[in-house]
Amino acid sequence: MDKINVLVVEDTVSESDALIASLEANNFNVVGLATNFKDAISLYNSTNPDVLIVDIFLNGLPEGINVAEAISVNPDSAKPFVFLTSSSDRQIFERAKLTRPFSYLLKPFNELELFYAIEMALEKFYEQKDVFLSDDEDTVITDDYLFIKKGKALKKVLVKDIIYIEVEDKYCNIITEKEKFVINISLVKISKLLNPDQFFRTHRRFIVNVSKVEEIILSDNLILLSGGHKADLSDNYREIIKRVKTL
Repeated sequence: MDKINVLVVEDTVSESDALIASLEANNFNVVGLATNFKDAISLYNSTNPDVLIVDIFLNGLPEGINVAEAISVNPDSAKPFVFLTSSSDRQIFERAKLTRPFSYLLKPFNELELFYAIEMALEKFYEQKDVFLSDDEDTVITDDYLFIKKGKALKKVLVKDIIYIEVEDKYCNIITEKEKFVINISLVKISKLLNPDQFFRTHRRFIVNVSKVEEIILSDNLILLSGGHKADLSDNYREIIKRVKTL
């Protein structure tokens, strides 16, 4: 499991120190600090952050807007960003808005608002609405990661580390190699968000990661998975047998 990677673009030392301390204290991983446009783009390309916190004004100029424009040029490699500023200039705000930031925070930042902004940025960027609204453990699902809210923290889980998913009432238990997560999502919905070539429905209550299948016991309608885990196999979902034979 990985932490959420955050790139901070801020040229005021007191502000960057406060941001980094707050993020690290709440289980985020700060992959870099940039104080100008050039360093921001260099770090963005080399660290592959999950989200950026960008001060609009760097060294007295609205270079943060240039940073946002630059990272948004290629939609395939773009990442969500949150603007942070003390400026009350309406013209600057309108220009910044054109870059389509995922949130806009005023200095001095409020820690809770900052974390909400990061959550909203991930939701909006991956086009999954309102998944972090409740106190339940919820998740944003991408091709490579699950961003899961567990308590007050956000955790990043590699999709390839998921062994299986089991439904329990309106919740799904996500079983990984090291940890179990409970998320408020239906099995039908999560199955639509996961790669169908990697994850197979084997029962009305189970989805398994085909790469984690070690043995299928047809006589017992049972699938043995890595780590000593097991999943049920019903007659309606035996398509996985064809897939396993091609491994």
